[in-house]
Amino acid sequence: MKRIPVVLTALCIALAAFAQSKRPITFDDLISLGRLGAPAISSDGRTVAFVVTYFNKTENSSSSNIYLVPASGGEVRQLTSAKRTNHSPQWSPDGKTIAFVSTRDGESQIWTIPVDGGEARKISSISTGVSGLDWSPDGKWFAFSSEVFPDCPDDDCNQKRNEQAEKSKVKAKVFETLPYRVFNYWKDGKRSHLFVMPAEGGQAIDLTPGDYDTPPIDLGGSWDYAFSPDSKEMVFTRNTDPLVAISTNNDLFVVPVTGGTAKRITENRANDSQPIYSPDGRYIAYRRMNRAGFESDQNQLVLYERATGNMINLTEKYDYSVAEAHWSPDSKSLFFTADNKGNHSIFRISLPGKQLETIVEKGYNHHIAVSPDGKFLLFLRETINQPAELFRVDVSGKNLRRLTSVNAERVSRLDMNPLEDFWFDGAEGTKVHGWIVKPPAFDAKRKYPVIYLVHGGPQGQWGDQFHYRWNAQMFASRGYVVAMVNPHGSTGYGQAFTDKISGDWGGRVYEDLMKGVEFISRTYPFIDGSRIAAAGASYGGYMMNWMMVNTDRFKCYVSHAGMFNAVSKYGTTEELWFPEWEFKGIPYEQPELYQKWSPITYARNLAKYKTPTLVTHGQLDYRVDVSEGFQLFTALQRLGVKSKMVYFPDEGHWIAKPQNSEYWYKTVLDWIDEHTKGAQAGTLN
Repeated sequence: MKRIPVVLTALCIALAAFAQSKRPITFDDLISLGRLGAPAISSDGRTVAFVVTYFNKTENSSSSNIYLVPASGGEVRQLTSAKRTNHSPQWSPDGKTIAFVSTRDGESQIWTIPVDGGEARKISSISTGVSGLDWSPDGKWFAFSSEVFPDCPDDDCNQKRNEQAEKSKVKAKVFETLPYRVFNYWKDGKRSHLFVMPAEGGQAIDLTPGDYDTPPIDLGGSWDYAFSPDSKEMVFTRNTDPLVAISTNNDLFVVPVTGGTAKRITENRANDSQPIYSPDGRYIAYRRMNRAGFESDQNQLVLYERATGNMINLTEKYDYSVAEAHWSPDSKSLFFTADNKGNHSIFRISLPGKQLETIVEKGYNHHIAVSPDGKFLLFLRETINQPAELFRVDVSGKNLRRLTSVNAERVSRLDMNPLEDFWFDGAEGTKVHGWIVKPPAFDAKRKYPVIYLVHGGPQGQWGDQFHYRWNAQMFASRGYVVAMVNPHGSTGYGQAFTDKISGDWGGRVYEDLMKGVEFISRTYPFIDGSRIAAAGASYGGYMMNWMMVNTDRFKCYVSHAGMFNAVSKYGTTEELWFPEWEFKGIPYEQPELYQKWSPITYARNLAKYKTPTLVTHGQLDYRVDVSEGFQLFTALQRLGVKSKMVYFPDEGHWIAKPQNSEYWYKTVLDWIDEHTKGAQAGTLN
């Protein structure tokens, strides 16, 4: 028998001790992680600016500041240190100055700061504030958007109107058209307009006057306006249909940077978004959907040839839905990201032959920046057990490496397992993809309860992503296997697969999910199939409501912001195109699918299955109104089902404030503990 070297033995002991020293993630860990924003690279390609946001649980607030790091890697330097938010860094063409948006003096305004050191200088003072900052290629103009009253001719008018509303004792809201509120805020008669102003300061020019929104209220891209390479023109996105609440018809327009009449350049009745000029000025690339009224149609990458008006579809033969796109400096190719079987991958497509190649496949990769010489990409990269950091990769896909370690020290102390995937036969014999995350200190000889998560959208996906609001590691931290399935309707598996959910909300998806439960129960010996809890938000919340009237398979449910009554949800949501597409009409004329797929239609079954249910919802949720949660809780209580509701008067569709989020996680995990662990809880902690 060979003897193991003493040094090797000592190393093994040390590694084992290190592994044992790691601990499960806590909420304090989660809220303390720095959250990185999109990178911006200097004109010489040597330096990268990026934002890190930190949350303060005690103060129930957050602050963001700008940092710099060499593009080749090296020491990270903090550029801004003011409280509140400092974000959206934009480099001057000479690389000596960074412009950014800051709330340091209470208002959201444009500031500039020398890169080599010095005090920040305030540039704008528009009363309605600034968002979406961009700096023109020639360095002469800033572009931004601001919420204004469309009938106001100048900023003085907007300021007076806002001050009057603030001082008035009458807080009544008056509206004459749809939508009157969006996601978590009221429109209050305002429109988002695109402005430009001189980079040295001065009066802002409204490039998009009128009763329309730029950016549009929904379905836009990562950005929805851009400067031409010569800085003489801007392209922007807006919807001019008379009733925006039922329309996905965003179109592209161009306008001189000094103002004037805008020219429409797309006539597509479906959604056009995220325009960007090619560096040589020949094209405007943008994302195009083909089906009007469908918000989750495939986003194809299309070129508009400026000289001729011709359209060239670059991705018509590929089944990826483009998320964000960026030009190469030579204008010969574009880089884009897309959902891809649980990953968010980076691709490159060439113009001459429309040849597609994968640059980075695995993980969740987003917010790309292309180097000025076209040799490398910068982007944010995360996985289920690693929060986002800044990475670099050659355009060949080689030499992938991390440039920042903002969260490395804290993450190194945490026991967080990677994703493991599985495939099974779902509805109609289709292969369906799923994931599990094992709990900390996993022991294959033990039996673990399961938290079965259902994603929202419904056209979305579970992937290799460090999600802060539905964090798999937080759910696993108390000794659970976390299971996540991407059923019919999910993105990343081709548009035909995504389309299968429309008009069939409780059909194939429900079958996929139930088959997924049985698959993991019989496949993984460490899973206790008799102790499975189910949880979901938005469409995932709807699926909890659907499950609770169709099965007693689960020990308990957590239903967050889920639809219970499709008819009442139609009457309270702000985006009417969504239910009209998903349920094939309006409920007053075509009620069949609204009734068929409404859990309330079968609410009597709640008394039959009696599965304990936790309901959570926010008052400021205008996507799925809080009344849906109230209706569900009323039905549960009236029919004698053990239930609890947590109502957040200051939250919207998401639970975002630090202390609210902590309370939500604790309440959810305590509820699941109570109903899945019971007497065996002590053996699992």
